[in-house]
Amino acid sequence: MHKALIFANGDVNDGDMVRRTLEVAAAMPGQTLIIAADGGARAAQYFGLRVDTVIGDMDSLSEIEQVQLQAQGTDIIRHPPEKDETDLELALALARDEGATWIRVIGGVGDRLDQTISNVYLLAQAARAGFDARMVAGKQEAWVIGSGDHPIVGAAGDTVSLIPLNGAVHGIITEGLYYPLRDEALYFGPARGVSNVMTAPHAQIRIRDGALLVVHTLGRA
Repeated sequence: MHKALIFANGDVNDGDMVRRTLEVAAAMPGQTLIIAADGGARAAQYFGLRVDTVIGDMDSLSEIEQVQLQAQGTDIIRHPPEKDETDLELALALARDEGATWIRVIGGVGDRLDQTISNVYLLAQAARAGFDARMVAGKQEAWVIGSGDHPIVGAAGDTVSLIPLNGAVHGIITEGLYYPLRDEALYFGPARGVSNVMTAPHAQIRIRDGALLVVHTLGRA
């Protein structure tokens, strides 16, 4: 198992980037694990997908919904409400344990700002472990990068924002972006890295040290 779609219990936020992600996952039928973090099972059902596993404390799914899911062949892994991890964190750990290296989270953005921010930090945790984990919503995808070279695939005119997560990020060199960075730093707080624009279908980001949240938006944001 190399790919995993995880549906979190936030807003569905259907859109072009979400549909592209679903197409990539569907290109290898039988090789994409579909996991729901508790009530995220409803988001999977919105897209007509059968969930392989639901994981969480089950405080967002009724007993009837759980029985219906089990009747469809879905495994349910229950955790106590008094736990250290969020349901999405448990889902990400399950995907990694199942061997997924390409992970996409749908439904990770909602009306809980604290949950949304914590979901972004979970992306950082996955990046440190070497996984390609991204959160997808509407026409956007977001992921965390560290030191090294990182490609962005899109189209000229797409919007790219680079946001430091845990302090200053040094030695940033960009190619294919309208506002270039030439061995420069971005600092935690100022919004200098927001709303850059791709000038070609491919862009490149190099970082010496630090962690950047990359937000790629289809077209002009």
